[in-house]
Amino acid sequence: MTTPSGGTGFAPDPTIDLQGSPNLIGPKLPIPHLGIKPEAKRPLWFIAGLVLAQFGIFVALLGPATVSIQLKTQTLTSDPAEQVAMTAMVIAPGALAAVIFNALGGRISDRTTSGLGRRRPWIVLGILGLALSLLLIALATGPLLMGIGWFLSQACANLAFAAYLASVADQLPSAQYGKTSGMIGIAQNTAIMVATWLSAAFSSNMLLLFMVPAVLGLILLSVYALMLPEPVLKENRYPFNLRELIATFWTNPVKFPDFGLAWWGRFLIILASYLFITFRPFYMTSHLGLPEGESAVAAVAVGVTIYTVASMVSGLLAGWISDRLGRRKVMVAIAILIFGIGTYGLLHADTVTGFYVCEAIMGVAYGMYLAVDLALVFEVLPDREKTGKDLGVFNMANALPQSLAPGVGGFLLAKLGGGTDFTALLVAAAISAVAGAILTMFIRGVK
Repeated sequence: MTTPSGGTGFAPDPTIDLQGSPNLIGPKLPIPHLGIKPEAKRPLWFIAGLVLAQFGIFVALLGPATVSIQLKTQTLTSDPAEQVAMTAMVIAPGALAAVIFNALGGRISDRTTSGLGRRRPWIVLGILGLALSLLLIALATGPLLMGIGWFLSQACANLAFAAYLASVADQLPSAQYGKTSGMIGIAQNTAIMVATWLSAAFSSNMLLLFMVPAVLGLILLSVYALMLPEPVLKENRYPFNLRELIATFWTNPVKFPDFGLAWWGRFLIILASYLFITFRPFYMTSHLGLPEGESAVAAVAVGVTIYTVASMVSGLLAGWISDRLGRRKVMVAIAILIFGIGTYGLLHADTVTGFYVCEAIMGVAYGMYLAVDLALVFEVLPDREKTGKDLGVFNMANALPQSLAPGVGGFLLAKLGGGTDFTALLVAAAISAVAGAILTMFIRGVK
């Protein structure tokens, strides 16, 4: 199914099927040309399906990353230090899968010659594989099987997400970047919130804890795949050799400096955010002194809800403003300033109410950042014919820190904080966020 592609997107090119693969559900939509940025806006129902797909994949993946795996480790050991170590050990291997399958998934989808289009098959296969991998974690009796399950989960999820995000760049014109980016960011944060609610509801049933989000993601991604109007690549012109395989994981930052700066800016800012997000439940029990179990999970769920509502408001407003003004970078700078305020507050919060206030502040910051960052990235893509490959490389900056944060945060918390002091972890998060914002401000191709 997958061999190298060519094509310019113009009518004379015989490697492109101009009839394409139409969307299988919903009113018929025009099929975008391969390699050419679309100009016509997509209707609201299509944008809604796109946003729900983002919600689906993140509710399935980030629930385990932020809460569910920690709850699973609590069924295997009662020692808090062992729980932290086990969580880091289980999640860390997913970093390797994220690196490999974000970029490889994008390149594979660029070169797929399926009659159903380039992106659709991998969206469906990836989310199905994620559901089966989460089932393995739910049934695991030790950390080894959990680690294998999480590696496979990240591999399948990033395969699907690479194809999904490339399809967004395929389908949308520049005029819809900001607003849609804001709504995608809201969907991601809402997914975390819903995943936390589900964790609170099913904390005593490991099968439901992992599989309810998995099935929800499977349904929403499959619906979106059926909505896609896709150009079809009929034939491939380039061999997929070792050189091509290595190039899959690389976009030259010297030749494309704006893309390189955007990559590192995203990496550092996402790492900053997930250094805390990953350890929310431990913060509640170790820093605020709440008992383990339902009370801590319930408090986290309320905090995530506040965080999400704040990010929804700020994300929609920031996306609208950035589209109207045509400016992206200044919103990043403001978002990081607000993030720093929230991080400082977490260091000094000594009540659940104080934690909620900090969650609201950080939600505002993260919503603003996500609303403009994806729009910024779409503007600096090096090659419109290889959006899957380049976005796959960029996705590594999104997924890799999510997988690295448990290991880095676990080290800072266990070794420098004795398992209870979050000072080193939160200071590291603030420094990482500021560094990412500084790099983003040096991008020249976007205002």
